[in-house]
Amino acid sequence: MSVTVVGVGADGWPGLGEPARRALEAADVVLGAPRQLALLPALPAEHVTWPTPLVPALPGLLAEHGRRALVVLASGDPTFYGIGSRVLAHAPDATVLPAPSSAALACARLGWAAQDVDVLSTVGRPLEAVRAALAPRRRLLVLVPDGDAPAALAAALTAWGYGDAGLSVLASLGAPGESRADGRAATWDHPPGDPLAVVAVTCPDAPGDPLLGRAPGLPDDAYDHDGQLTKAEVRALTVAALRPAPGALLWDVGGGAGSVGVEWMRHHPACRAVSVEVREDRAKRIAANAATLGVPGLRVVVGRAPEALDGLEAPDAVFVGGGVSTPGLLEGVWDALRPGGRLVVNTVTVEGEAVLAAFRAAHGGAMRRIGVERVAPVGRFGGWRALASVTQLIHRRDP
Repeated sequence: MSVTVVGVGADGWPGLGEPARRALEAADVVLGAPRQLALLPALPAEHVTWPTPLVPALPGLLAEHGRRALVVLASGDPTFYGIGSRVLAHAPDATVLPAPSSAALACARLGWAAQDVDVLSTVGRPLEAVRAALAPRRRLLVLVPDGDAPAALAAALTAWGYGDAGLSVLASLGAPGESRADGRAATWDHPPGDPLAVVAVTCPDAPGDPLLGRAPGLPDDAYDHDGQLTKAEVRALTVAALRPAPGALLWDVGGGAGSVGVEWMRHHPACRAVSVEVREDRAKRIAANAATLGVPGLRVVVGRAPEALDGLEAPDAVFVGGGVSTPGLLEGVWDALRPGGRLVVNTVTVEGEAVLAAFRAAHGGAMRRIGVERVAPVGRFGGWRALASVTQLIHRRDP
């Protein structure tokens, strides 16, 4: 299979380097979107337009044309939110010839240091994912799917307490018709524009957002719940014990309101989580909380553990917040853990403590009891009121 992935900027052929031009001139087949193909001069290669949907058709297209000199067109840097990574998954020996990405061009126009900017994509992804990246004085670049998206982003920022955020919509970067529109989220009134755009967001110094930061322990009232919620203090210790890492997968067994899975995913954009919840009403609430709190990618599985765990990807960490006394549950999740994975289990019952003690005797680990007191009204005064103590098991499976 002879495949070359060529990144094309909005300026088309004039912006291509010699290696990219030579690849296109020697190609038998060029695959690309109509907009990209229209940027090329007359070439002997056969032009093939991407079908819709593209991703399921990609393996067949590569197999059909891969025995000829094949060039796949991509926008800008093909491996930056582009088709290049998917092509490489099927054709690992493919050559990739990138052009400047839209993010690189946007930083150049704005005078921003690229290493200090968070880049997010809302192309085929929920807009809510932007929220977890917001912070005072933070700079973001948001890739958008169409001309209506900047207004939708402005409205969302305003609803999240970032109405004072500065917005710059940079469209058709690198093309002769490149444009820029500036304003603030709360007063954004620009009409829909060029779909080939990047939105630059400058967060204000003091946003009206109570959910600042990625550290675990969000306020309890950040969640919609029916009382089945790991309280903020215990949650902070629980997520810390799980040790979230970029790319790692958590099983949150007995999701309740989904708080542990949500705060695991808020730790880093690459963190992944599956929340398993037997009640459908709570499962819907978990999904809603995840979207509200900026991690709409949290997956919710409705079912009873351990049966509902069958077929799931092996986890890097498991949290069990309910059903600890279910026969076979702890042994089942321990068997599923990847080597080096962590298991954290919370219980408030003496029966649950006995299960944890037996597991610890068999497999090792640490146990601790967490007691929390909060000030609550006592008549006209305030007094300390204890929450139910939580017994916690922390176990790391041998690498």
